[in-house]
Amino acid sequence: MVSAIKKQHLFFLILIGAALASSCTGCTRSLGWGLLLWSTEEPAIPSGTILQVYIKSNINHVWVVGIPESYRRPENQVDKFEIPLAQLELLGTKSAAQRRAAAFSKLALSYAETLQDGLPIRESPDNNARRVYRLKMGEIIKIMAKAEGISALGANGDPLPGTWYQVLTENGSLGYCFSYRLKLFEYTGGPLALTQVAAVAEEDKDLERVLSQTWSPDWYGTMVNYHKIDLDDLSQQWHFSPGQDTGIARIYLSTIDKSFSYTSIRADGPRSWRFEGAPLQMSLRSDTTLAVQYSENGGVLRTLLFVALSSPVDDLIVQESARREALFNSIYVQGPVYNSTNYGTLTFSGEGRFTWSGYDLLIYQVIPPSVLGSGTITMGLFLDASLQNRYDGAFSLHFDGIGGSGTVANFIYTLSSQGFRLEYVPSANLDGVTVTRRAVSPIVLFFRAASPEDF
Repeated sequence: MVSAIKKQHLFFLILIGAALASSCTGCTRSLGWGLLLWSTEEPAIPSGTILQVYIKSNINHVWVVGIPESYRRPENQVDKFEIPLAQLELLGTKSAAQRRAAAFSKLALSYAETLQDGLPIRESPDNNARRVYRLKMGEIIKIMAKAEGISALGANGDPLPGTWYQVLTENGSLGYCFSYRLKLFEYTGGPLALTQVAAVAEEDKDLERVLSQTWSPDWYGTMVNYHKIDLDDLSQQWHFSPGQDTGIARIYLSTIDKSFSYTSIRADGPRSWRFEGAPLQMSLRSDTTLAVQYSENGGVLRTLLFVALSSPVDDLIVQESARREALFNSIYVQGPVYNSTNYGTLTFSGEGRFTWSGYDLLIYQVIPPSVLGSGTITMGLFLDASLQNRYDGAFSLHFDGIGGSGTVANFIYTLSSQGFRLEYVPSANLDGVTVTRRAVSPIVLFFRAASPEDF
């Protein structure tokens, strides 16, 4: 909004008027024509109006523009006024300004008030894009254009109702904001009555750090630190989201899926914040560890820990998938057909599948009779430190079953020029995805790679 002529600029305007008067009588020299982007208070001129532009002051950061006849007051002899640089677009010729005004006309009077403190304006219409500005509660922005973008998601993962808009703040920040937490209205100029008072907040760098990070459950950090990635767990993308784009914070874990609607995030001590209107709070325990607390069951406080990973989850998935593929390829390239005198023929395909025939001696002990002799191999197991010097790795064979999937059999292995040595791992010897120890009475299977004369 442009207020009445400020006292500190009055002298500047007097000098301008004197200069114009002394240079010529009825002088019409100007920089051209421009489009008003932000409605003014005094005089009350609506956005979308074409104005003649006379001076650009980079020192005072204003344009000096003419007041159209229809907006002049008879008792006021002033025919020019100042507006901030960001609130007018200089087009040059009057015809160019008219074309721009026609294109702008549908949204010329459209503004919005933010219903959430901290709502971000982003560099592009995407919740993951860089934030260029953080709105305060009740702050007014100008709607510039509709934009095609990636829909913001609600707590259940479904797209939220709303539209991405290109918006302009009063101080000149330009970017994109999703409309779910905006109240749109029309404004034609004059005093602007806000429905809410804008919150006054100091910059909080720690909060900015929290809102700019992706927060994963703390066991993701353990997986990364120990280089033991469980892809099944990682692919679920469990996380905590403050929901600064939607005003809905979400805790999304394997056993918890809770959402909290709030109006603002307020400081509640050093590196601590509360979510106004929700039984939720958070605090930074370190730059990469966030404690999130919420109340349940009549006031019982529950605390969960989340971490900011050094790499995005999607990158970790790609890296772990590549590691597993390399391990499988080493087995496939040396075979892909392996023969055993006692345990039949084990054959691998490039698609990560296997067929196994002649495993009768393993029935009941390792493989139930109900499964088929085929399935898929996954390289998702890891070795305890005590086993790493003796074995090359571990894998799981997922047998096909009649009507669906069947049994999973886990093995540790060594691969050498002499052959392929497998050792069965009972499920009791697994801690998550880690093989912790050998079986008390291990079942050892030895295969050799099939030679051309075997075919």
